[in-house]
Amino acid sequence: MIRKHCAISADGEKLLENVVSRLRLFRALHDRILKVSRTIADLDGAESVAPKQLSVAIQYRTLDRSYWA
Repeated sequence: MIRKHCAISADGEKLLENVVSRLRLFRALHDRILKVSRTIADLDGAESVAPKQLSVAIQYRTLDRSYWA
């Protein structure tokens, strides 16, 4: 369901995979980043998730991780 509603471009997928491998994120965090990026895209009124929105979601999740870890 997440992949269906949070579809991202090839550039966005490449960005997310680089971040996941570099930060050693778990699959659950990968899915949370997708959910947050979909919310940001909805707030922007976008049909699909752009790499820009994905980058913002990654920043939010890494901030969350640094404060609560």
